[in-house]
Amino acid sequence: MKKVTLARDRASFDPSKHLAHTPPSKVHTMKELGYPDSRGVSPIGVSEPFPLFSTEAIRLMREEVLSDEVFAKHKYSSNIAQCQLRGYAAECAPFVYDAWKNPETLAIISKIAGVELVPAMDFEIGHVNISTNSEEEKNQAVQEVLEKVNRASNEGVAGTPWEDENPIVDWHTDSYPFVCVTMLSDCTDMVGGETALRKGNGEVVKVRGPQMGSAVILQGRYIEHQALRALGTTERISMVTSFRPRASAIKDDTVLTTVRPVSNLSELYHGFAEYRFEILEDRLREANRLMRDRERAKRAFDTRAVKRFIREQIDFLEHMDKEIVDDDKVIKGVLDDSHLISEDLKLQQSRKRTFAAVD
Repeated sequence: MKKVTLARDRASFDPSKHLAHTPPSKVHTMKELGYPDSRGVSPIGVSEPFPLFSTEAIRLMREEVLSDEVFAKHKYSSNIAQCQLRGYAAECAPFVYDAWKNPETLAIISKIAGVELVPAMDFEIGHVNISTNSEEEKNQAVQEVLEKVNRASNEGVAGTPWEDENPIVDWHTDSYPFVCVTMLSDCTDMVGGETALRKGNGEVVKVRGPQMGSAVILQGRYIEHQALRALGTTERISMVTSFRPRASAIKDDTVLTTVRPVSNLSELYHGFAEYRFEILEDRLREANRLMRDRERAKRAFDTRAVKRFIREQIDFLEHMDKEIVDDDKVIKGVLDDSHLISEDLKLQQSRKRTFAAVD
């Protein structure tokens, strides 16, 4: 992986040239994954990989993402991922920024997700996870897997699939309702690199990793998942853009747990507060309209409905207050597990921390 210094005469995003979309072969519903209809913000859980961006678009994205400027100003690491690039798009990557804000891109994402989506906030546009190996490390990793498969075969369990003991990102749920994961690396010789999902009954299934320029859409706030290692390649660079429903009436239970310790808090909190206040503004305006219409129609004030609405907005604001943690209480790079949905996953993460401390 080679970082670059960008020239300032950058190309502009043009959907007619830079989108190369083909619908996914299949989308898996939340029901198919064993979850109730009430879970999440859409009936769609995850898509199979599908082509999204052209070769030229990926080249231009890589030029921006791998620039010295982005690495110098926007590189983060945490206890679940060693190299992440965050919050750079508006300042350093106009092509990436415009690609994810473009109405045609958003229409594609929304159609597959089953709900109209917008980027969660500008800070979360084009988050990048980077994993690299030298040629020697790549060959060693492949050899270790081959040896493990051979041992399994000799012990009479031939056909047992390789299980990744060192995933790129460990089991987690996301902060935001939906993510679109786009591959920026050449995966021609890659083995592995799938996304593992935990179904409602605890069973683990894998979704094939996308090829360069292709993407996967996942309702990641509500499905526990992990990114598995990719073998046979010296780099794996994936771009993750987070989305939320456009409609203010849809629930918003976004948490900042997985992003707070790897963010510029001023930018993150501003984006979070701004869109949440806009949701609240829309809801209050609609509630006022309904009250006014009832009064004009000479109908009685709906005390129960208004009190329920007030309680819901109090809960909404209390949730915001909980997520906007005082700056001096945020430990850089350390993600806790309070956002995780299942108690089983929280227990697993706790055990891993305990074992790591003993080692």
